[in-house]
Amino acid sequence: MQTRKQPMRMCTGCGEMKEKRELIRVVKSSDGEISLDKTGKKNGRGAYICHDAACLKKARKNKRIERAFEVTIPDEIYDRMEEEIGADE
Repeated sequence: MQTRKQPMRMCTGCGEMKEKRELIRVVKSSDGEISLDKTGKKNGRGAYICHDAACLKKARKNKRIERAFEVTIPDEIYDRMEEEIGADE
């Protein structure tokens, strides 16, 4: 029996390559809204982050998600994402 290899994605915080299912997708919708997509099925452009608040803080500090989406992300959005990731830990 052949095992199916999962697609790999890079965490925007730590830069490690991990299986897609091990990461949380951050999505920018067509109307410009930035949010976490825990299902991985929302429409829009995606970037990935580990299930670790430290990785999100690192991505926030270095503006990596902002560069990926070519937008400025308000502090309230980052704060909400940190709360959501923190609730999962």
